[in-house]
Amino acid sequence: MVERHVAARGIADERILQAMREVPRHKFVPAVVAAKAYGPGALPIGAKQTISQPFIVAKMIELLELRGTEKVLEIGTGTGYQAAVLSKLCAKVFSIERINDLALRAAELFRELKIHNASVKVFDGTYGWSDQAPFDRIIVAAAAPAVPDPLVQQLARTGKLVLPIGEAGKQRLARVVRVGTGVKIEDCGTAEFVPLVGRFGWRE
Repeated sequence: MVERHVAARGIADERILQAMREVPRHKFVPAVVAAKAYGPGALPIGAKQTISQPFIVAKMIELLELRGTEKVLEIGTGTGYQAAVLSKLCAKVFSIERINDLALRAAELFRELKIHNASVKVFDGTYGWSDQAPFDRIIVAAAAPAVPDPLVQQLARTGKLVLPIGEAGKQRLARVVRVGTGVKIEDCGTAEFVPLVGRFGWRE
């Protein structure tokens, strides 16, 4: 999977490639689709949510430019695959999932895989995780109508925030950095994600 669907599409960071080799992706999807876990596509994980395609996981993590010491906030845990990959690349992962069943599955998998530096809670992720802020990096695995303001406020001064923005069919991947009191947004290409539902996202 890593060579064919990630490295072959231009992801060159060996740390990311190695982290993805080490995480057993099939454990994060339902048994009925486990045979496709190492293929190129996104897969359903229940509750109308998906596990992102391997290339997009790698690309978004690459845009974070992790060095290994960062505290990372992830919005949209799903079953925890991306958090598991992140856990090998940074110091600490705080992940928020709004659907209880998915969060429980993620927590169970973290225990099973002995991932001790990732934690998950059930909450509206568009509010962020204020009592753990600031974060060096923030990654959002669902598409927002605009950059949620609480997430910008919880970003460390030199931090980076990567998220998809836009409605279905018109999404762009964005990298947001703080510049003084404002933000600079870089366009990083097209994306295809489930909507980010919440107070500062899309309404249900």
